Amino acid sequence: MNVAFFLTPKSSVAYLELDDTFRQGLEKMRHHGYTAIPVLDENGGYAGTLSEGDLLWSLVDVGGASMYECEKLHIADILNPDRNPPVRITAKAEEILEQLLSHNFVPVIDDGGAFIGIVTRQRVLGYFKQKQNK
Repeated sequence: MNVAFFLTPKSSVAYLELDDTFRQGLEKMRHHGYTAIPVLDENGGYAGTLSEGDLLWSLVDVGGASMYECEKLHIADILNPDRNPPVRITAKAEEILEQLLSHNFVPVIDDGGAFIGIVTRQRVLGYFKQKQNK
Protein backbone atom coordinates (compact mmCIF):
# COMPACT_ATOMS: atom_id res chain seq x y z
CA MET A 1 0.00 0.00 0.00
CA ASN A 2 1.57 3.25 -1.16
CA VAL A 3 0.89 6.35 0.97
CA ALA A 4 0.76 8.55 -2.13
CA PHE A 5 -2.21 6.55 -3.45
CA PHE A 6 -4.34 7.63 -0.47
CA LEU A 7 -2.93 11.14 -0.07
CA THR A 8 -5.20 14.17 -0.06
CA PRO A 9 -2.75 16.89 -1.12
CA LYS A 10 -2.12 19.99 0.97
CA SER A 11 -3.88 22.13 -1.66
CA SER A 12 -7.13 20.25 -0.89
CA VAL A 13 -6.77 20.21 2.91
CA ALA A 14 -8.12 22.84 5.29
CA TYR A 15 -5.51 23.70 7.88
CA LEU A 16 -4.58 26.33 10.44
CA GLU A 17 -1.35 28.15 11.11
CA LEU A 18 0.29 28.71 14.49
CA ASP A 19 -0.38 32.47 14.43
CA ASP A 20 -4.12 32.03 13.72
CA THR A 21 -6.41 32.97 16.59
CA PHE A 22 -8.71 30.80 18.65
CA ARG A 23 -11.66 32.31 16.82
CA GLN A 24 -10.20 31.62 13.37
CA GLY A 25 -9.61 28.01 14.39
CA LEU A 26 -13.12 27.61 15.73
CA GLU A 27 -14.66 29.19 12.65
CA LYS A 28 -12.64 27.09 10.21
CA MET A 29 -13.46 23.87 12.03
CA ARG A 30 -17.15 24.76 12.13
CA HIS A 31 -17.23 25.78 8.46
CA HIS A 32 -15.74 22.46 7.34
CA GLY A 33 -17.48 20.34 9.99
CA TYR A 34 -14.19 19.00 11.35
CA THR A 35 -13.47 17.77 14.86
CA ALA A 36 -9.71 18.07 14.30
CA ILE A 37 -7.54 20.01 11.86
CA PRO A 38 -3.82 20.06 11.02
CA VAL A 39 -1.73 23.05 12.06
CA LEU A 40 1.29 24.27 10.11
CA ASP A 41 4.23 26.38 11.21
CA GLU A 42 5.49 29.48 9.42
CA ASN A 43 7.65 27.33 7.09
CA GLY A 44 4.85 25.02 6.00
CA GLY A 45 5.96 22.24 8.33
CA TYR A 46 3.52 20.18 10.33
CA ALA A 47 3.19 21.58 13.86
CA GLY A 48 0.40 19.38 15.24
CA THR A 49 -3.33 18.72 15.18
CA LEU A 50 -5.88 20.95 16.89
CA SER A 51 -9.02 19.27 18.19
CA GLU A 52 -12.34 20.56 19.45
CA GLY A 53 -11.27 19.40 22.89
CA ASP A 54 -8.19 21.61 22.72
CA LEU A 55 -10.42 24.61 22.04
CA LEU A 56 -12.84 23.67 24.81
CA TRP A 57 -10.13 23.15 27.41
CA SER A 58 -8.44 26.42 26.46
CA LEU A 59 -11.74 28.18 27.23
CA VAL A 60 -11.79 26.50 30.63
CA ASP A 61 -8.18 27.52 31.23
CA VAL A 62 -8.87 31.19 30.51
CA GLY A 63 -12.04 31.19 32.57
CA GLY A 64 -14.79 31.09 29.92
CA ALA A 65 -13.49 34.09 28.00
CA SER A 66 -15.61 36.08 25.59
CA MET A 67 -14.99 35.81 21.86
CA TYR A 68 -13.28 39.20 22.01
CA GLU A 69 -10.81 37.88 24.58
CA CYS A 70 -10.31 34.75 22.47
CA GLU A 71 -9.00 36.94 19.65
CA LYS A 72 -5.87 37.34 21.78
CA LEU A 73 -5.42 33.58 22.14
CA HIS A 74 -3.41 31.99 19.32
CA ILE A 75 -3.34 28.42 18.10
CA ALA A 76 0.31 28.20 19.18
CA ASP A 77 -0.88 28.79 22.77
CA ILE A 78 -3.38 25.93 22.60
CA LEU A 79 -1.74 23.27 20.44
CA ASN A 80 -0.53 19.96 21.81
CA PRO A 81 2.24 19.15 19.31
CA ASP A 82 2.55 15.51 20.44
CA ARG A 83 -0.93 14.51 19.32
CA ASN A 84 -1.31 12.80 15.94
CA PRO A 85 2.34 12.61 14.84
CA PRO A 86 3.01 12.77 11.10
CA VAL A 87 4.30 9.96 8.92
CA ARG A 88 6.76 10.30 6.08
CA ILE A 89 5.60 9.76 2.52
CA THR A 90 7.69 6.56 2.58
CA ALA A 91 5.85 5.10 5.61
CA LYS A 92 4.70 1.50 5.62
CA ALA A 93 1.01 0.62 5.50
CA GLU A 94 1.09 -0.81 9.02
CA GLU A 95 2.24 2.50 10.47
CA ILE A 96 -0.60 4.39 8.82
CA LEU A 97 -3.23 1.83 9.73
CA GLU A 98 -2.08 1.87 13.36
CA GLN A 99 -2.55 5.64 13.56
CA LEU A 100 -5.90 5.53 11.78
CA LEU A 101 -7.21 3.33 14.59
CA SER A 102 -7.22 6.36 16.89
CA HIS A 103 -7.31 9.35 14.50
CA ASN A 104 -9.53 10.43 11.61
CA PHE A 105 -6.52 11.38 9.55
CA VAL A 106 -2.76 10.95 9.45
CA PRO A 107 -0.62 13.96 8.48
CA VAL A 108 2.02 13.21 5.85
CA ILE A 109 5.34 15.01 5.49
CA ASP A 110 8.09 14.81 2.90
CA ASP A 111 11.73 14.01 3.61
CA GLY A 112 12.39 17.67 4.44
CA GLY A 113 9.63 17.76 7.05
CA ALA A 114 7.21 19.85 4.95
CA PHE A 115 3.51 19.06 5.25
CA ILE A 116 2.27 17.59 1.96
CA GLY A 117 -1.22 16.35 2.89
CA ILE A 118 -3.23 13.83 4.85
CA VAL A 119 -4.44 10.26 4.59
CA THR A 120 -8.00 9.94 5.90
CA ARG A 121 -9.54 6.95 7.59
CA GLN A 122 -12.54 7.27 5.28
CA ARG A 123 -10.40 6.96 2.15
CA VAL A 124 -8.53 3.89 3.39
CA LEU A 125 -11.72 2.15 4.55
CA GLY A 126 -13.36 2.96 1.21
CA TYR A 127 -10.44 1.34 -0.59
CA PHE A 128 -10.72 -1.86 1.44
CA LYS A 129 -14.50 -1.96 1.02
CA GLN A 130 -14.13 -1.60 -2.74
CA LYS A 131 -11.55 -4.42 -2.82
CA GLN A 132 -13.88 -6.64 -0.81
CA ASN A 133 -16.77 -6.07 -3.22
CA LYS A 134 -14.73 -7.16 -6.27
